[in-house]
Amino acid sequence: MILFSNAKINLGLFILNKREDGFHSIESLKYPIPFCDVLEILPAETFSFQILGKEIKGRLEDNLIWKAYNLIKEKHDIPAVRIILQKNIPMGAGLGGGSSNASFVLKGLNEFFSLNISDEELRLIAGKLGSDCPFFISNTPQIATGKGDILRSFEINLKGKFLYLIDPEIHIGTAEAYARVSPKETKFDWEELPKMNFKFWRDALKNDFEDSIFPAHPELEKLKKQLYANGAVYASMSGSGSSIFGIFEKQPVLFQTEIGTHKILEL
Repeated sequence: MILFSNAKINLGLFILNKREDGFHSIESLKYPIPFCDVLEILPAETFSFQILGKEIKGRLEDNLIWKAYNLIKEKHDIPAVRIILQKNIPMGAGLGGGSSNASFVLKGLNEFFSLNISDEELRLIAGKLGSDCPFFISNTPQIATGKGDILRSFEINLKGKFLYLIDPEIHIGTAEAYARVSPKETKFDWEELPKMNFKFWRDALKNDFEDSIFPAHPELEKLKKQLYANGAVYASMSGSGSSIFGIFEKQPVLFQTEIGTHKILEL
């Protein structure tokens, strides 16, 4: 079985308050994009997990893919499999690549072994792995609230637009991202967003992480400004960083920056 586990971007991300459990309450519109890792699930005598492509530091046992397999095995006693990951999506870039991998493994094992687990149950299992994971079960535009794990479908369509994605190759961990944030209660009417002229997104949608990340990494703010200078109608950092993206109404032309690798995707 071959699976293409895609990334996501955040269209706006408001950090509302710090919760009693130590997490932060957020509001964000998560949008899937056609930038993918590749997963292969094969029958095997004993479980194994292999990573190709971009290096992922740390023990294999700590990877969300390994944990996803174990969560399904604990409940459904599935046989061993071999999982191979071709890693393309950068880590620490706010694109949700690791979360996507884990959720696609959950969905893949469900199909591979005909377990008939409902999407609702898969979302509950995915939530045990991380706040971003449940999003990738439905893998459609969704408003995320709570820790980012409370989701509702949202009708918005960027089909025909172009995404200019810059990976600055800077890893920003979650702890670093949250270390300097200043939560504030923001009331944003998401229902108005699809009705809003695209040119007003620039002022209406904000990623609150930029307030803490940009002073520490000014090169990221520079990349955002360069996207606007080259014709983006909306540009932002995704998630807690560090990737920077711009949305264009017409296919953009690649341009030079001092750092980062560039990718243009049709949405």
